[in-house]
Amino acid sequence: MTDAVAQPTDQQVKSPSSLLYLVKRTEQVVRARLEQVLKPAGVTALQYTALTVLERHDGLTAAQLARDSFVTAQSMADMVRALEARGHVDRRPNPANRRELLIALTESGRRLLARYEQPVRELEQHMTDGLDAERTAQLRAALDHAWRQLS
Repeated sequence: MTDAVAQPTDQQVKSPSSLLYLVKRTEQVVRARLEQVLKPAGVTALQYTALTVLERHDGLTAAQLARDSFVTAQSMADMVRALEARGHVDRRPNPANRRELLIALTESGRRLLARYEQPVRELEQHMTDGLDAERTAQLRAALDHAWRQLS
């Protein structure tokens, strides 16, 4: 008597999702959740990202801020106007180049970041629930490595 060989099902034959797809899918859901968290503040996830960049590196040109915030220069110009209108950033002439404006975080912007620090941290924690500290560190390192390879 011969043993029957199990035939693979359609589900077993399919290859795993591409890493690029998985990263983009994760980015989309993170952005949507971050938008929900930030809705009461009246800022978008992209505006919040720009504010966090300024928190780490205050006094950037619009071009530098756009690069570090992952948006186009035109999108950044619109964002800066909106953030400036809300009082979260201001623009000042660059002492080294008077034709250039530097964007800086205001006290209002700092208060907004402080107010949302914990809810954003909770969102990140929710994303990594079920992973121990070592696996979370590995995920962080893997994502950082992938970014460096492609930059």
